Amino acid sequence: MDRLIGFAVVAGMLTMLPGLDTAQVLRSATLGGPRMAYATLAGILGGVFVWGVAASVGIGALLEASRTAYDALQLAGAGYLLHTGGRILWDARRPVESTDFGAGDGKRVGWLTTFARALIVTLTNPKVGLFYVAMLAPFLPEGVPPILGGLLLAGIHNLEAIAWFSVLIWGANLAREMFARPRVRQWMELVSGMALVGFGLRVAFDR
Repeated sequence: MDRLIGFAVVAGMLTMLPGLDTAQVLRSATLGGPRMAYATLAGILGGVFVWGVAASVGIGALLEASRTAYDALQLAGAGYLLHTGGRILWDARRPVESTDFGAGDGKRVGWLTTFARALIVTLTNPKVGLFYVAMLAPFLPEGVPPILGGLLLAGIHNLEAIAWFSVLIWGANLAREMFARPRVRQWMELVSGMALVGFGLRVAFDR
């Protein structure tokens, strides 16, 4: 139990730090409403589960040991972030015509596409895998099989993410009138696009 509590504290602190996940969820919340925000969150959570299991069966350890494998996945993630951010910036050249909150990215892209995009971003982020490689051994409960332990730790991490990002999602929903303004939504697209491009460049050159 002490190990699980220790992991929950560490994972919770990392979850609340502003980063790529926060940028993705807030963009979906402000442009597509809670439904699209939770689609993004679901993609992130799915990726975390995959990394938790992968780390438990040794894939994460392989990434840690093989610089080539790490670099390949890192460049794939960077490329996807740059591509996604570039498309957002291109689409944000003009303000969104509709002033109906939730009529923007959510209906234009769709729940499944939003989920898949967030899932791919998480799966191509090797730092998530390395996090579980580092955390699995010291926090895995005694007597628990590695795969079950990976799922358990990922589950704790995801529950904390659901709680934290729900606060952000519904906070953005309360401000829906402001975010419904075309010019505000255009600026949100520009900021989100630049954030994704910035994260992509950081991932690409973080050696």
